[in-house]
Amino acid sequence: MRRFVIPVLIVALAVGAFWFRGRWLPQPPGSDTYLGYVEGESILIGATQAGRLKSVAVRKGDAVKQDQQLFALDDAQARAEVARNEAAVATAESAYANLLTGKRPPEVEVIRAQIDQARAALDLARKEWSRADRLANTGTAAESRRDATAEQVAALEARLRELQASVEVALLPARGDEVAAAASRIDEARAGADLARQKRADLASLAPKAAQVEDIYFDEGEWVSAGQPVVALLAPENITLRFYAPEPALAAAVPGARITFHCDGCGEARTASISKVAATPEFTPPVIYSQGARAKLVYLVEAKPDQLDSKLRPGLPIEVEAMK
Repeated sequence: MRRFVIPVLIVALAVGAFWFRGRWLPQPPGSDTYLGYVEGESILIGATQAGRLKSVAVRKGDAVKQDQQLFALDDAQARAEVARNEAAVATAESAYANLLTGKRPPEVEVIRAQIDQARAALDLARKEWSRADRLANTGTAAESRRDATAEQVAALEARLRELQASVEVALLPARGDEVAAAASRIDEARAGADLARQKRADLASLAPKAAQVEDIYFDEGEWVSAGQPVVALLAPENITLRFYAPEPALAAAVPGARITFHCDGCGEARTASISKVAATPEFTPPVIYSQGARAKLVYLVEAKPDQLDSKLRPGLPIEVEAMK
């Protein structure tokens, strides 16, 4: 009995395929409709850098607005990097301000105290020299004593001039080249801080436009590589109708031409505008075209719906009315 079951099934499938051939084969010239389907071009949103997926803020089928957060990676390391770079900015700014103000007042006071000590020592040395000079002139003391005190006076005068110059230098700002170098280090530190903040912000991916969440490829806690898609979005404007028109209908299938189509569950007929027509036919046999062969040629035609509708889901079959 079983040996008759398989032949019967084959015959039944063949009859069914022949009976419903008009639903899947290209329609012949003069047919009322052309068969096609809805095509959707997904927007793949990936991570700009590798990291662990901390949270997913959407679910499949959700409608999202532009700039709405989709998912976020763990930002612990990024926060530490931002803090480090901001501290580097503060350090560079402090070093720059220090170069502009010269030495601190307490440091200047130390030098001025040293000047007072040098002046007192110089006054004493001058008195010693004066006394030694008088004694040397009267022959009471040796001339070597006078020479020694004279040298001491000269040394203390030089020391006093040195300390006075030190005070003037201490009150001056740093040299122009040093100040310019310090300013450049501030710019460098600020650029590093801006980059660190941007990298942290990039860990939270946002929707580039209003769309519907088509798929989510990772769960929270999983590791995501840089550039790897995490969420797939389908924007209404990325919906395209694709149908096959026979070769005789190409004269009417031009970009900008209006068409009318039907789809299951869409209700009344809808309209669309042709956006693209394939330059070559589908499955062209390598033979010289006869009248019969030419009638079997079909060309892929793409059209954009005039009205955006969530009912037009990718893969949905459509029937396009014959173009006049």
